[in-house]
Amino acid sequence: MPCAGSVGAERRGARLRLAIGLLAAAAIAPLAAAGIDDQAAAIAPLAERSLLLGCAAAGSRRIVVGERGHILISSDSGANWRQVPVPTRSTLTAALLRDDGRAWAVGHDLSVLRSDDGGDSWQLLHREPEEDRPLLDIWFADARNGIAVGAYGLLMRTADGGDSWQFDELQLENPNSEDLLPGEEPLPPDYHLNAIAEGRDGALYLAAEAGFLYRSDDRGASWRELPSPYHGSFFGLLVLDDGGLLAFGLRGHLFRSDDRGEHWRQLPTGGDALLMDGLSHAGRHYITGLGGSLLESADGEHFRSRDDFGQRDSTCLMPGADGALIASGEGGLQRLATGASSAGGTTQ
Repeated sequence: MPCAGSVGAERRGARLRLAIGLLAAAAIAPLAAAGIDDQAAAIAPLAERSLLLGCAAAGSRRIVVGERGHILISSDSGANWRQVPVPTRSTLTAALLRDDGRAWAVGHDLSVLRSDDGGDSWQLLHREPEEDRPLLDIWFADARNGIAVGAYGLLMRTADGGDSWQFDELQLENPNSEDLLPGEEPLPPDYHLNAIAEGRDGALYLAAEAGFLYRSDDRGASWRELPSPYHGSFFGLLVLDDGGLLAFGLRGHLFRSDDRGEHWRQLPTGGDALLMDGLSHAGRHYITGLGGSLLESADGEHFRSRDDFGQRDSTCLMPGADGALIASGEGGLQRLATGASSAGGTTQ
């Protein structure tokens, strides 16, 4: 039976990825009922300290997105930040930034935004508040072809850079058909699809709730359900330079695969906090999550716990200037030292 702390972390994790920011949705609902379009995000003096859920980095550019449609950008690797105008107040959960300056952000109300200038200005491409399902992550193969994933098996595709989107289903190569009647078609999975990541060989991976993991070898046209080492939800994936793949989620569970997800082995973390995001930076690997959790490893095998955050929840990691690490989450942005010079923690 899980301890009270574990249950609390799970509940907070669910709020962060699925329900946090419903205050924004609740504020918009009366406007929608009255036939009024969504409003632009307010420029807030304390936006840098607000709930910031998703982040992205390319070159010296950094983008963070969060509640009430807040988007902040930095052009100096996170040393300085400024909020930019955004044409929605829907809570945003994830962002993607390409080296060519094109960026996307997704979130609640099936909101999809794009920037063509590194995040300085944004266009609202898609929004369906009546769907009442958040998008949780986004991936693009190039400037035109992309996939967005979210709650209840939500998967959307675009072939024109996000100008238009089509709903799709998770087409499985190996559907579980043990309980099907003759002639009955398997139903597509309706588990929350929490994260999407691209492997070094071009394969795509999905982390989902209830222990489900998927891989696509054809850029998302079809998916294969992978053997799962754990029945609790996965919230994040991290592809390592050596080809290894890390999957992590509830109660501090962290697993590594060295054969594209076909086999997994558990790595000790020394804690039970929900793990949300990972980053390889300056020759080291980091995983962060709720309750101030931060794990660090030099080899992707042995992680030590650090206590930099206090009790703050963190949902996304970015590389900062001078080898630093930037975390976003509850209470906004936080800059951390990295590598051997960092203090605190115990080796696992």
